[in-house]
Amino acid sequence: MSTVLVVNAGSSSLKYALVGAHTGEQELAGVIERIGADVPDHAAAFALVRDEFANHAAPVPAAIGHRVVHGGSHFAAPVEITAAVQEAIAACIPLAPLHNPAALVGIAAAEAVFPDVPQVAVFDTAFHQTMPLAAATYAIDRDVAAQFQLRRYGFHGTSHAYVAGEVARYLDRPLTELKIISLHLGNGASACAIDGGRSVDTSMGVTPVEGLVMGTRGGDMDPAIPVILARAGWDADQVDDFLNHQCGLKGLTGSSDLRDVTAQADAGDDAAELARQVMAHRLRGYIGAYAAVLGGVDVVVFTAGIGEHAPWIRAAACAGLEFMGITVSPERNAAAIGPETPQRINEPQSRVQVVVVPTDEELAIAQQTTELLQL
Repeated sequence: MSTVLVVNAGSSSLKYALVGAHTGEQELAGVIERIGADVPDHAAAFALVRDEFANHAAPVPAAIGHRVVHGGSHFAAPVEITAAVQEAIAACIPLAPLHNPAALVGIAAAEAVFPDVPQVAVFDTAFHQTMPLAAATYAIDRDVAAQFQLRRYGFHGTSHAYVAGEVARYLDRPLTELKIISLHLGNGASACAIDGGRSVDTSMGVTPVEGLVMGTRGGDMDPAIPVILARAGWDADQVDDFLNHQCGLKGLTGSSDLRDVTAQADAGDDAAELARQVMAHRLRGYIGAYAAVLGGVDVVVFTAGIGEHAPWIRAAACAGLEFMGITVSPERNAAAIGPETPQRINEPQSRVQVVVVPTDEELAIAQQTTELLQL
């Protein structure tokens, strides 16, 4: 039975899963952390993966599928990894300085351990390459935009595409006929407007900083804020750290974990309650905006860690949207905590279906790798 080794290489971690190419079942999975400290480098981490294969008598994978965060404008679909593909991934390092170098190291380490196994790159940004230019283009000087590759790329594309397909199957309707607003809510969060299976708008931009309120990122804000900080003496690294690690829920409450924020709010903490309201307000705004972009909406999908496990944020995000035909059932919503399969949470009379769909990015990467290589 053919298997695909799905790899997500971080700067100091390596997450892996061995997935049946046709069954979709995970046969082996794990994460190796503290690379550079407890484990010397990614090559040593892959050697540990190879040892796990031997310990479990697992077969050599038929292919390796890598999650690559940023493909810029180069890639609109998964590609088999070649030297030219690696050069293109390297060219996008200025757009994803923390993620793309790790992906390249992971690719090299995988090739060293499994030299005869084909490797495929699956890009977080690829799904959003179908956005029209009006949605992808920033209203800034064209030459500057071209020089620095500044446009909206979007992220979480693998997840958005996967849950769109899953909700279409669940509703027994052709994906090509559905207008979907997909809300991927985790420590990182993004919204996506999907028309007939194609991304037509998304909330993240050049980087994952733009858009919704997240664990440590504030999302949409006045672009002059970093300028104000710079004029006050902050250097680029300080501003970057602030935007990526000190904002969002952490900036508002001191904690980036929504579970902590929820507990604080339930205990009467005003700052935590405000954080919840800010998060919900931003979500409602994107639902309304994307309904306008799509010219209507058939389905709102909640997915990822928060989207699948936090009924209150689903209820708050949809509150007051009855005029759009969105009516959430309190009972169904409360019961849908970490469902293993898609679960509808709207009232029967709701014109718009509201569905909690568990995402599975490892499976999605394995499926795309299998399809590309025709395993």
